[in-house]
Amino acid sequence: MPAQEFTLSDLKKILHESAGTGEGVDLDADILDTGFEELGYESLALLETGGRIERDWGITLDDTALTDAATPRALIETVNRHLASAAV
Repeated sequence: MPAQEFTLSDLKKILHESAGTGEGVDLDADILDTGFEELGYESLALLETGGRIERDWGITLDDTALTDAATPRALIETVNRHLASAAV
């Protein structure tokens, strides 16, 4: 499903399918700048999410990409940088 841009909708779908959605968490709310831990996603869930992004989007994320990206906005920007580099 690779495309030109990885979006918040793409991330929400992967988060939901990979790690589920915690009780009281509304992924349809304005979550761009909400920390993953606050959203109920800890390191194991993010590793699974990262693996799914790599498989679905045909990129390889740096070892620190998931730990450095503390919010959905940061992860989306990281994925899009990798997609842009892969397209070159």
